[in-house]
Amino acid sequence: MAPQIEIMPRPVAAPRPQTPLMMLVTNFFLGGTEGQAVALWSQLPAHWDASLGCVRREGPHLETVRARGCEPLELPLRGSVMRANTVRQIARLARTLRARRVALVHAHDFYTALLAVPAARMAGAKVVVGRLDLGHWPRGLARAALVAATRQADGVIANAQAIARALVAAEHLPPHKVRVIPNGIDLERFDARARAPLADALPARPGVKPLVHLANFNPVKAHEDLFEAVRILKFERPELDVWLVGDGPGRAHLEALALRMGIGARIHFLGHRQDVPAILKRAYLGVLCSHAEGMSNALIEYLAAGLPAVATDVGGNGELVVDGERGLLVPPRSPQALARAIARMLASPEWAAERGAAGRQYVARELTLERLAQRHDRFYRQVLDER
Repeated sequence: MAPQIEIMPRPVAAPRPQTPLMMLVTNFFLGGTEGQAVALWSQLPAHWDASLGCVRREGPHLETVRARGCEPLELPLRGSVMRANTVRQIARLARTLRARRVALVHAHDFYTALLAVPAARMAGAKVVVGRLDLGHWPRGLARAALVAATRQADGVIANAQAIARALVAAEHLPPHKVRVIPNGIDLERFDARARAPLADALPARPGVKPLVHLANFNPVKAHEDLFEAVRILKFERPELDVWLVGDGPGRAHLEALALRMGIGARIHFLGHRQDVPAILKRAYLGVLCSHAEGMSNALIEYLAAGLPAVATDVGGNGELVVDGERGLLVPPRSPQALARAIARMLASPEWAAERGAAGRQYVARELTLERLAQRHDRFYRQVLDER
């Protein structure tokens, strides 16, 4: 009779204790930083007990946050940061961090960095500061305050190599202190929205190849350069139309400019839209002609939609597009070069489609929300492990 073999139960690993973490954003509107912060907060591994704080508790993303059972801490500044109220909010944040035993604070933007760094120091917590933009760095005293806060942080997150290089060169940050973590996108949700019906009809013209430009009407986005490129191509490429998705106080100026340039029939102002993925699905080409950028969420959405992209070679644009691989890069402030790149895309549909497919593959491989959370998780743990 064969001896009986006693099978011992497999030991069950004890659950990893949660580490309290607080993430801070200015508000919950639809900007790139706010969306990335909320997406990261929702995707972090379960060993983080992540809470949220803000300067203004408002914006569309707030509904998403509350639906997941979180009521963000509000730290209202009420105007200039050079007021006594700022000191009160710093002290209030420090008390909250101590009460919740927060080990790490992640400030995603300018105002929250000014609050988080001194509050974390007072509470004995580590602090990470996000520096995510080259196009809108503050100036004067505000810039000096941001530089000082960044230098006092335990870690700095840039979302593009171009930003990291600029921080090291211009602000003399130690390179080991800066981690590059690209933005991420929820591809499953993006694809579902792309398949959904349009919220409003799009301009229709037989044989048209629509170019989409996704940007609010801020001077740094250089809509005038795009208009000049369209004027150059007006007769050479009659199939070209432009869909402008975005809005802002400069709209009236741009509408009048398009008419003066004789391209008013080609330029369509769509305003703010909640159905951007569905719009991109119906476009032929994505363009971004900014004079300065960080890591552009508009470009990421173009690539996610499988659109070939034409972008100016500024900030992190070259890291996303890579000239000739996922689109074309052109010098900033050069409408002639922009026109040539657009014309090439229009004249070579198969070549353009291959660039778009390569962009989609890149996003699926490198820029998912899972990758975003994994990269932050590793950096957070590295910062906490350093003594």
